[in-house]
Amino acid sequence: MNSFKLKGLIRSDSFSIPMGDSFTFDNYKTAFDRVDIFGAYKNSLVISTAVTAVVVLLAGFAAYGMARYRFRGRNVLHSLIIASMMFPVFSTIIPVFRMMFGWHIVNTNSVALSQLSVILPQIAGNLSFAIIVLMGFIRGLPIDLEEAAYLEGYNVYQIFFKVVVPIAKPSFATVSIFTFLWSYNDLFTQMFFLRYKDAFTITRLLNEITSIAGLNYGLMAAAVVLVVVPVLVVYIFLQKNIIKGMTAGAMKG
Repeated sequence: MNSFKLKGLIRSDSFSIPMGDSFTFDNYKTAFDRVDIFGAYKNSLVISTAVTAVVVLLAGFAAYGMARYRFRGRNVLHSLIIASMMFPVFSTIIPVFRMMFGWHIVNTNSVALSQLSVILPQIAGNLSFAIIVLMGFIRGLPIDLEEAAYLEGYNVYQIFFKVVVPIAKPSFATVSIFTFLWSYNDLFTQMFFLRYKDAFTITRLLNEITSIAGLNYGLMAAAVVLVVVPVLVVYIFLQKNIIKGMTAGAMKG
C-alpha cells in the first residue's frame, strides 16, 4: 500500500489505504526511470535458471548413485554431504572469493563472467540440500521398474532419465523451486561478486536503490514490491508442487 502513496503521506499515515488523491504511480515511475529494472530481472533469471538446472542435474546423479549403489566410502561421503550443510556461506565467502579472483572472473567488465562468479558458489551451496532431499525420495522408489528396464537393455543413464526422473518428478520439482528461490534471494553472494550495474540482479539493485533513495520511503517500498512480486507469483502457481514434493519425499524417505 505504501508503494502507491506519496512520500509525505507514508511518514504521516503508514497504514492508510491509498485512495483518491493519495493514490499515485510516481514511486514506480521513479524506480523505472532511475534504474534498469528489466535488465536486473534478466540477470536474476539467467543466474537462477542456470543454478537450478545444474543443481538438479548433478544432485539427481549423485542422489541416484548414493541411493542405489554400494561402494567403498559411501557412508563417509554421505556424512560429508550432511556435514557440508552445517557451514554457513558467511564462513566460506573469503576463500571462495580468493579462488574466484585467482580464476580472473571477479572484478571484470564482463557481465557473463560476473554472472558465472555468482552461479558457481550458489551451485555449490545448494547441492547438499538437493542431494539429501532426492536421496530420501529415490530410496523409497520400488527397484522393480529399474530392474525391468535393465533387462530390456537400458543403460544407467536411460534408467535414470526414463524411469527414475518421471516417477520422482514431485521431488525434483521441489528441489528446483527451492533452489531457484534461494538463488534469486541470495543477496549476500551477489553483494560480493556483482560490482558493476550492468550485472546487477533485482535483489542487488534493491540494495542499490535503498542506498541512494535516502528517506524516499515510497521509492524503497516500490522497489521491495518489484523484488517480492515474482517470488509470490512463483509460489502461487507452484505451491501444489512444493507441498506435494515435500510430503512425498518425507513419506517415502
